[in-house]
Parts: sequence; structure tokens; C-alpha cells
Amino acid sequence: MSGAPAVVLLSGGLDSATVLALATEQGYACHALSFDYGQRHDAELVAAKRVASTVGAASHRVMRIDIGAFGGSALTDAAIAVPDDGGDGIPVTYVPARNTVFLSCALGLAETLKARELFIGVNAVDYSGYPDCRPAFIAAFEALANLATRAGVEGHPFHINAPLIAMTKAQIIETGMRLGVDYSITTSCYRADGEGRACGHCDACRFRKQGFAAAGIADPTRYVGANL
Repeated sequence: MSGAPAVVLLSGGLDSATVLALATEQGYACHALSFDYGQRHDAELVAAKRVASTVGAASHRVMRIDIGAFGGSALTDAAIAVPDDGGDGIPVTYVPARNTVFLSCALGLAETLKARELFIGVNAVDYSGYPDCRPAFIAAFEALANLATRAGVEGHPFHINAPLIAMTKAQIIETGMRLGVDYSITTSCYRADGEGRACGHCDACRFRKQGFAAAGIADPTRYVGANL
């Protein structure tokens, strides 16, 4: 697969940085795609640029697509507070149709680049209950991709790679450390401040902190305040 193009969704967080490193290790020329989608925590876009540059993406695009205009999520609507605990069921941090929209855009880029591999950092183990992070969703989107594109119809199928989907957060971190990922430059927090510092309390921060602790690795995250 040396030099073959691939499209990698890159949020700037821990998971997507690990996926970019994995795809790079496999020899793909990785074209990273990030989204300015109206998220309140736009520090992740600054982190995505750092990750793309550091990990060695062949290119990095930031696409403006304001799905946040629809509201309905604490990550896009300032009137909805980001909770410390997502609670039962699908939490308010779920962004309606986000991964469906993101993968659709990635599919368009992949077809243009003649890339057949798309990578996404969804996880169905240590996650917040989002329906678009499940194996069934990935399989369904891959089937759609091969029905709805010229490449798919002409016999050049796409593959949606979700290499982290069955890993614990600790396993993801261990994988990234093996690949030399610098997690200090990533931003996962739902309430990151303008400097990219994490709140230390939201679901994303909790899963991240627990992952480093379980892996026995010092947490390099910059937190607001001390000793979080």
C-alpha cells in the first residue's frame, strides 16, 4: 500500500491522531480532513493542524460545513450546557448526523483523489453512547458508499476503516505511544478554552484521563487549573 492515497478524518483529538498515525504506518499517503462545523470547542481545529503537521499528513483540509446551525447539541448550541456526566442514553453532546455528514464529505474527497480507503476514529467501547460510533453504522455507510458513487458502481469499492472501534481507551493510547504520537498536542475536551486547555471534568476528559491511568502512562494533557 506504499504511497496509496487515503482520506483520514482528523478532529485534533486523541483518537483521530492515533488513526492518522496507524494509517501512516501502513504506508498510505494520508489526506487529512477536518471540519469547522460550528463547534463551540474550536480549539480542536488548532490541534488538528498541529497533528497533521507532526504526524506527516500528505495534505490537510479544513472544510466549513455549519451543521451546528441546526442546534440540538451541547457542542454546537451555547444555550445547552456541556454536562460533567453524559448520564444514561444518548447524551446532549451528541451532534445530530455528524459522522454521517463527515464521512459523506470524506467520500467525495476520496473519489476525487482516487483513494479507496477512508479512516475514522470512532470507538464503540470507551465512548459516550453515540449511535454513529457503532460497527453497524460503519458497515452500513460502507455499503452506501459503494452503491452511491461512480467508483463503487464501476468496481472500485471503498473501505471504511475504523481501527479503534473495539479498543479500550488504554489500548488506543498504548498503540499511539508505540507509534510515537505526541498526545500533548491533541485536544479532546468538550469545553477546551481558547488556549486548548482541557476542563478535566466532561465525558471526553474523563475517558481520556481514565485511559492514561489504565495504560500506566503519565497524562500530558494541559488542564485549566492545577492537579486535575
